[in-house]
Amino acid sequence: MKKTVSFFLFLVLLCNSALLLAQTEPESIVPETDKFEDYFYESLKQKGIENYDKAIEALEECSKIKPNDAIVYFELGKNYLASKEYERAYHSFEKATQIDSTNKWFWLGMYDVNYQTKNYNRAIDVVNKLIEFDEIYKEDLVSLYMNTQQFDKALHLINELNDKIGKSDRRELYKTQILSQGKYQNAEIANLIDQINKYPKVESNYTALIKLYSENNENEKALETTRKLEAEIPTSEWAQIGLFKHYVDHNEGRKAINSMNMVLASAKIDAKIKHRILNEFLIFVDTNPQYASDLEKAISYFDTDPDINVVKEIGKYYHNKKQWDKAVQYYEKTLKNNLGEDLETNLLLFQAYTETKKFDVLAQKATAMVEIFPTQPQFYYFAGLANNQLKQFKKAKEMLEMGMDYLVGERVLEINFNIQLGEAYNGLGDFKKKELYFSKADELLKNKK
Repeated sequence: MKKTVSFFLFLVLLCNSALLLAQTEPESIVPETDKFEDYFYESLKQKGIENYDKAIEALEECSKIKPNDAIVYFELGKNYLASKEYERAYHSFEKATQIDSTNKWFWLGMYDVNYQTKNYNRAIDVVNKLIEFDEIYKEDLVSLYMNTQQFDKALHLINELNDKIGKSDRRELYKTQILSQGKYQNAEIANLIDQINKYPKVESNYTALIKLYSENNENEKALETTRKLEAEIPTSEWAQIGLFKHYVDHNEGRKAINSMNMVLASAKIDAKIKHRILNEFLIFVDTNPQYASDLEKAISYFDTDPDINVVKEIGKYYHNKKQWDKAVQYYEKTLKNNLGEDLETNLLLFQAYTETKKFDVLAQKATAMVEIFPTQPQFYYFAGLANNQLKQFKKAKEMLEMGMDYLVGERVLEINFNIQLGEAYNGLGDFKKKELYFSKADELLKNKK
């Protein structure tokens, strides 16, 4: 910001000074006083038309007559600054403060120089002085701490200002930048705990602390904080996280579902916490299948999740538990949402089809995937396996032989290809080739060990 001193202020000061001199000094010194005033007004005139060199010359004459006049040095500083002679400007403003340290505008002149030259470290000393005049300059000090990467001091001052005058968008942005560096999070956690103790009805302090604990995987502390929030503000959406956990632990399914739905619908609660809630409900439904329809509703909240395909992850959950029918259900839903061209999900689905002996649909879909991914040997394998099980041995042989061309360093898959080719030739009655492929599979198994 640009700081100026009123021209009329100088007129008043100088006129008063002239009157006093006229009343108390001998007539012999009046010409010198007149000369000072003439030079000073000349400097103002020259500065007004941006003739800074002439203005400086006039002010230098003033300083010869009155070597300890703070206003003269202040004006010199302004002219040097306008001329971009920054060090001379700084030292002129500094000289003014040495003569009169009570004038805020002299210090602001030094701050102007430091800010324009990006000398933020030196600016910090000046702003600390300006804070003695007006605490509003603490906002400037926060920015200076950020520019000099003194993040611990910036965080401390941000929290102080937030506590005294409330939050601001700029300070919250700075705070986010600081807390993205994990080493400052402990200080912020301590601050938030203190804020909660002082202001137990302010929800934002709880939510900020829960978020930090969750990001650090300190789930127990996050839950403990949520329970404190629940006790203080029972209507809080964040409090429903703790209530959900309580209801699940006590097998109160309907109440747990109500709390879960409030959490999942909330725009305030981040996705990581929502995913954890859904995972806990999934485990709960596994032993309480009467709530399966509520699980489907819960999943719908994640339809637009850009980070995690929730439906697919639930399919994997049942896959790992070897609950193949449920895995199939969620894999098929995933592929329906993704137009069926998800490579990994198709492979997982085909394994689940194999486990549930759904060979007719497996044969149909694996053959279709060969058309979409013609260089993926896994799809040829599943098509061959399914056709063997359906006693379509010729189709199985054709698929498997085509797929063999795309096997590169996949030992387990190569073993399975040979076994299925042996089965296909056995079904076709070519026992010589049957033995050939079974022997190849045995040899690969021995080498694998």
